[in-house]
Amino acid sequence: MAKELDLARLKSLSPLNGLKKDNLHAILDKIELLEAHRGQSLFKKGDTDKRTVYVLSGTIELKQGDKVVHTIAAGTDEALNPIAPILPRQQTAVAAGAVKYISIDSELLDVTLTWDQTGIYEVGEFSTEQLQETGDWMSSFLQIKAFQQIPPANIQSIFMRLQQVNSKAGDVVIQQGDDGDYFYIISRGRCMVTRETPLSDAGIDLAELSAGSTFGEEALLTDAKCNATIRMQTDGVLMRLGKDDFQALLKEPMLEWVDQDEADRVVSEGGQWLDVRLPGEFKVLHKDNAVNLPLYVLRHKLNTLDRGKQYVVCCDTGRRSSAAAFVLKQKNFQVVVLKNGLNQSEL
Repeated sequence: MAKELDLARLKSLSPLNGLKKDNLHAILDKIELLEAHRGQSLFKKGDTDKRTVYVLSGTIELKQGDKVVHTIAAGTDEALNPIAPILPRQQTAVAAGAVKYISIDSELLDVTLTWDQTGIYEVGEFSTEQLQETGDWMSSFLQIKAFQQIPPANIQSIFMRLQQVNSKAGDVVIQQGDDGDYFYIISRGRCMVTRETPLSDAGIDLAELSAGSTFGEEALLTDAKCNATIRMQTDGVLMRLGKDDFQALLKEPMLEWVDQDEADRVVSEGGQWLDVRLPGEFKVLHKDNAVNLPLYVLRHKLNTLDRGKQYVVCCDTGRRSSAAAFVLKQKNFQVVVLKNGLNQSEL
């Protein structure tokens, strides 16, 4: 339904009117166009859902209990701003009649505004043509919820330090067995992920990656060799971030470390141990009721995990678990990492 929205109408709303046209288009598909009938709630007092809401047609009533304390009608100056944006919500919003309204992820809106107002002006290395060319991957990058947890200053620094690499079809970007040097984002084109095995020197195709996809992080997070080969399937453009910048600007802000006591508290309150070591290691020693999902198959088994559950990711030292947590964060899972790993904790 979002595509039915009138861009001119959206550009009249604050702070959407502060976005450049390309960035407004980038979040268009993330905007929910909704309807409510008389007496239906748009949100309730006490709600903490991070959504920015605007009324497009009709009138809404803000209530404290059964008492109407304020009304907002579409088309008024007041309706150009988000409805009761303070969280938790201080009132209940109820449709006074037939109402159309929109709802946007507040964090996505905020990070898009941050990029729009800071990063695009600071990336001096990019020409105007290059910025237009890379707009889609930037939007995809910023819409990953895990990256929305990165401080705005870090986002700005990331885009300033990214290097552009023009690649041809057939080029090997990463060779299995090499040391990891860069974190990559695909700006344009497609790549194939292949892993060599004892039975196939040519390798087994594991996944195809397209614009907005990232790779290379696992080797940087674990200080291990690259576990797959990444080859360009088409001509394309890659953006890459060096190892030191990746560690400082992306890894640390995204990962939440907990000690043994805090980990036990999370599990006691409904969380789940997620052990990412090999099955043989897990068999020898593991936390009670832990789920074993080795790091090397994690990306292909995400559908076995519960997005409504918080996971405490663990391994022997914290190295593999930090890599796993980074992947899970990118996919919007709730995760914390056991500091120093199982070798430093009490089973």
